[in-house]
Amino acid sequence: MPHESRVKKSLLNARVNMIFYFLNLALSFFSRKIFLDTLGADFMGLTGTLLNLLGFLNLAELGIGMAIGYVLYKPLYQHDENKINEIISVFGYIYRWIGLSILGAGCLLACFLPLIFSNTEFQLSVIYFAYFSYLTTSLIGYFANYKQTLLGADQRNYVVTAYYQSAVLLKTLIQMTLTYYTGNYYLWISMELILGITYTFILNWRIKKTYPWLHSEVKQGKSLLKKYPEIIKYTKQLFIHKIACFVQFQTTPFLIYAFVSLKTVAYYNNYTLIIDKIAQLINNLLSSTSAGVGNLIAEGNTKHIQIVFWELLSFRFLIAGTISFCLYQLTEAFIVIILFSATTILSAVFQPIK
Repeated sequence: MPHESRVKKSLLNARVNMIFYFLNLALSFFSRKIFLDTLGADFMGLTGTLLNLLGFLNLAELGIGMAIGYVLYKPLYQHDENKINEIISVFGYIYRWIGLSILGAGCLLACFLPLIFSNTEFQLSVIYFAYFSYLTTSLIGYFANYKQTLLGADQRNYVVTAYYQSAVLLKTLIQMTLTYYTGNYYLWISMELILGITYTFILNWRIKKTYPWLHSEVKQGKSLLKKYPEIIKYTKQLFIHKIACFVQFQTTPFLIYAFVSLKTVAYYNNYTLIIDKIAQLINNLLSSTSAGVGNLIAEGNTKHIQIVFWELLSFRFLIAGTISFCLYQLTEAFIVIILFSATTILSAVFQPIK
């Protein structure tokens, strides 16, 4: 791939990411305020806890999506359509089994929801409806959306971003309207499920249009897996990072719920909303170059690869230090000002002790 083409696609990815980032940012805090005021902090804490439970199940993904993306860089650079079809077939086969495993584990976990949420004010019907809606949305990714990895590896992640973020914006606007006028839990949750289904149909239509030659055969994936042992090799390397990310980001809400309350989980999620949005901003700037770097590695120019690596690493360290300092100093004040709430983690947890 020519250098100009690689840079052009990276800039296009960054531009689309940034446009939707600021649209989402403007809507996120406003919608969160409406949801907290109308549906209540307990309900928002409930949905956050359910999503973290499903995050535990999604550990079964093992990092295979990233491994497949890496394996796709070279055949994409060489325009080897047959090899791409084989790799996507392997991906579909693996993801089908992962999806079935998550479905089984999800149904088993559902049996324990009455025990997990025994101290909440919500009816079990609301809890189960939310849980299975989120579970279904998650499973759609394993059974139908696995081909989107090809778009990312081909530096066309702007397509995924445009369709997905447009759907998220529309969903949030509808949820805000339904919440404001009805305050109905079921309608709010239903929009999460409808988003997943609609997004799947539209995205697969676009993938078929972009790659008319793409014909994955999931049934052949088992036999083709032996042809690509590097997929398992890279997956083993990435799995440790998957576990580390889960422990770092998804266990805290469980501990807060276990020792404090669902309402405090909602307050904690106010902090994670800010941190996630800042992380998303940085990722939008930097991840737009990821596929381009993968393509560069496929070329094999070692000297150029090392130069780009150290440039990107230095830039990341500079951003990390600056953002960490700002978060530490300004997060509490930001929550009070933007969400119009005097309740922070410190006041919610420690005030009763005084």
